[in-house]
Amino acid sequence: MLKLEQLYNLIDQEVRQLEWPERPEKLYGPLQYMMDMGGKRIRPRLCLISYNLFKDDIGKHILSPALALEVFHNFTLIHDDIMDNADIRRGRPTVYRKWDNNVAILSGDTMCIWAFKMLGQAPADRLDKVLKLFSQTTIEICEGQQMDMDFEDRMDVSLDEYIKMIGLKTSVLLACSSAMGAVIAGADDHICKGLYDFAYKLGLAFQIQDDYLDSFGDEKTFGKKIGGDILNNKKTWLLIRCREEACKKDAAKENTCKRDAAEENTCKRDGGTEKPFTSELEDLLKLEESEGEKKIQAIKDFYRKLGIDTMAQKAIVSYYQDALHTLEQTELAPEQKKQMEIFAQTLVSRNK
Repeated sequence: MLKLEQLYNLIDQEVRQLEWPERPEKLYGPLQYMMDMGGKRIRPRLCLISYNLFKDDIGKHILSPALALEVFHNFTLIHDDIMDNADIRRGRPTVYRKWDNNVAILSGDTMCIWAFKMLGQAPADRLDKVLKLFSQTTIEICEGQQMDMDFEDRMDVSLDEYIKMIGLKTSVLLACSSAMGAVIAGADDHICKGLYDFAYKLGLAFQIQDDYLDSFGDEKTFGKKIGGDILNNKKTWLLIRCREEACKKDAAKENTCKRDAAEENTCKRDGGTEKPFTSELEDLLKLEESEGEKKIQAIKDFYRKLGIDTMAQKAIVSYYQDALHTLEQTELAPEQKKQMEIFAQTLVSRNK
């Protein structure tokens, strides 16, 4: 097996060498712009690592499918930024902000199609499995994105529902990447399944960490504005867990949990009159966009008061350990498992 750094360098080199047609400029210019933003290249790296567990012949038959994963991922980011009204991606203006919505939508569509084109360079005897895996993954990602948008109109989203959503929106593409490398290498189906399950659980830890960093990360390191999820009242792990914890605390004090803050603004607590935690949270969520910085800081302080920041960090560790346990149950050799463990560690120890 090659060292991880060698595999990472191969991916970075291939990304830099990607060539797009020059015309129409407004169609392909945004593609080049998006790919030039950088990023962690997690998915193509994972695909190549998985392949290299079994084979050392690194060529277009694996590099092109690996890059397809990165191209597809960037397509989803272009469209996600439109839906999320995001201004900054990786420290630069998002595609729809730099151009406009129509350009971003069409360029994103082109990236999606280009990804399938690149998958066509997988070995002919593995192509059917590769396309089935990738096609199912892309459908599931769309399902996850729709769930995420549906959550915007709901106040009663549970953590179980949230985990289901991020499993579809985030984890399945990591899982696909992990399995695809093994599939192209000709690994047994049960090993491919084990690598899929490992990366799926790792993806849950990865997304919760992303939620955490959006609130508590460093803006210069994270690459986008801190508190964007807070400003948009986005249903993240932190916000959903905060609602649940606020209800538990109110119930413990008053033996009741008023989910609709408009129905009751105060409650008796410790012999005095004080807002329930749920009402306090709802008031903070209602702060106007003009009070953005105040809202971000106030909700972060509220998270800390209820211990949500610590709970999120514990959840990340829990899903990470679950992923490692799944990896340990596979029939991979110790040195193969170690390679994947190192990759997983770099993923959950990130600060961006």
